[in-house]
Amino acid sequence: DCLGTPIVYSPVKADLTGNIKKIRAVYDSNPAKFKTLQNILEVEKEMHGSAWPKTGATLALMWLKRGLKFMLVLLQSISDGERDEEHPNLIRVNAMKAYEIALKKYHGWMLQKLFTVSV
Repeated sequence: DCLGTPIVYSPVKADLTGNIKKIRAVYDSNPAKFKTLQNILEVEKEMHGSAWPKTGATLALMWLKRGLKFMLVLLQSISDGERDEEHPNLIRVNAMKAYEIALKKYHGWMLQKLFTVSV
């Protein structure tokens, strides 16, 4: 399987799904008030003050964007033909590139090492 073990990618999927659920919950709480993501951001900024943007649906949206960027870079790298010549059927090179660009700077040392070992 070119994606490696499910233990590596199931957390990514769970994270994306969890962030979507958090944003959706805010929207569902008042669809008329939260017609757009911009509406959610504006209300949360006013509501949370100095804690914003590191709280609520805003934080979930930031992590969703980062996760989607990871997926974009991963797929673009695969599409561009970047690969490990010794293991051409694996996407470790692509996953590491995507991680470096999209997520690494937001993770602590332990999570960075865990990702590297997992891939």
